[in-house]
Amino acid sequence: MKKIKLGLPKGSLENATVDLFRRAGFQITISSRSYFPAIDDPEIECMLIRAQEMARYVEDGVLDAGLTGYDWVMETGSQVETIAELVYSKQSSRKVRWVLAVPENSTIHSVKDLEGKIVSTELVNFTKQYLAKHGVTAKVEFSWGATEVKPPYLADAIVEVTETGSSLRANKLRIVEELLESNTQLVANVQSWQDPWKRRKLEDLKMLLEGAMAALGKVGLMLNVEEANLDRVLAVLPSLKNPTVSKLSRGNWLAVNTILEEITVRQIIPRLKEAGAQGIVEYPLNKIVM
Repeated sequence: MKKIKLGLPKGSLENATVDLFRRAGFQITISSRSYFPAIDDPEIECMLIRAQEMARYVEDGVLDAGLTGYDWVMETGSQVETIAELVYSKQSSRKVRWVLAVPENSTIHSVKDLEGKIVSTELVNFTKQYLAKHGVTAKVEFSWGATEVKPPYLADAIVEVTETGSSLRANKLRIVEELLESNTQLVANVQSWQDPWKRRKLEDLKMLLEGAMAALGKVGLMLNVEEANLDRVLAVLPSLKNPTVSKLSRGNWLAVNTILEEITVRQIIPRLKEAGAQGIVEYPLNKIVM
């Protein structure tokens, strides 16, 4: 049987990735003792790899495809095919930022002020390229973790990833500049992407994952309404597209089906009831395939 070898990110993105695949229709089971998760698709073979290394293994063909950050593709300089942009992270559904940060009382106010300074980061190669682009010579040291605690004693500045900036603020650091915005990507080996069977399988995976992403934070809403009240009900409803309206078997009643942002439903349902809606049902969504 043909298979694709798929890399899943081990570490901070692991749980969010497994949940995304679940909503896309795949059940992944991870054992604490194995780096080869089980998946309920016989045509996919999974392997857990650190996101920092994923693009390199995909480029080399050890994996046909993998999920990793755009930041690590840039850091490793790997030549891979980007199949899908999947904007999710360990805490939220938004992109992360790599920022230059310094202690609150630092005299560093721009990248130019880093001349002759020490910068600590995990993103060493990209940081060196950024400094060179601005004509700055500084010592860039690899950080094995806890980067936020290194200034001012172990480094003058750091380049660190952040979603909300809360960790930086907690360590009394301020952001000087934003270097890079990043999100998770599904990337493929160049040769694998040229293989018709593998490409079709990866395109199907892309569609399902993007459908799961599109459904994040949204719910479906069904309701019944008399034809005379339809315009009043539709005036209350926002939707991705026009709501689906169909005739019921009894009298002049209609069924309305639509998709809403989940956060808006608590305000909308009372207004729908006032407008004449009955039998209102809210239901969760796993995927929205446009």
